[in-house]
Order: sequence, then structure tokens, then C-alpha cells
Amino acid sequence: MSESVQYITNEQGERVGVLLDLRTYQELINLSTVDAEILTGLSLDELQALAESTLSLKAQVQLDDLLVRNAENQLSADETATLDRLLAQVDQLNILKTRAKYTLKHFDKTSEVA
Repeated sequence: MSESVQYITNEQGERVGVLLDLRTYQELINLSTVDAEILTGLSLDELQALAESTLSLKAQVQLDDLLVRNAENQLSADETATLDRLLAQVDQLNILKTRAKYTLKHFDKTSEVA
């Protein structure tokens, strides 16, 4: 897809526009109406970074600690709420990562066809 994208720059070299070939434009239009799981508006590098993202080290350490202590029934109500919040974040992150990977696979398939 990157070969089918050209940028328009101003005199300062800043990107101010984009030029797509017709096929790429039609694919993007079709993606937004056909497959709601495709992430649009992100570069391939951004999609790759999202696909490989993880919880912050601090959040992961806190989650690990809370999971161990939860297994031993040693959590206060506040700690249980924190654990629930962290688990919800993990779930949302996994959904985003999966959608990013799905989008990358879609673009790999369309670039093979081109």
C-alpha cells in the first residue's frame, strides 16, 4: 500500500496532503463500510507498534502481584477494584492488538494482489 501513496508537501517540507491511486482509495472506502474491525487512519508502522504493544512494566508488576494475592484471598475491596480495572485494560489492549494484526494481514493480502 505504501507505494500507492504519495504525499504533497508545502515549501517547508511539511506534509499537507496525500495522493492515493484509485485502487487504494477504493479499498479504503470499502474497508470502512465492509469491515468494521479494520483499523483505519494508522500507518503500517503504527499498526505494527500497536500489534506488539504491552502493558507498562509498572502495570504488569502490579497486575502480577494482585493476581497472586487474589489467589490467596488477600485483597481488599480497593485492590479488587484495581485488579478488575487492570484486567479490563488487558482485555481492551488484546482486542486492539488483534485488530491491528488483522489489519496488517489484510494489507499484506491486498499488496500481494497488486
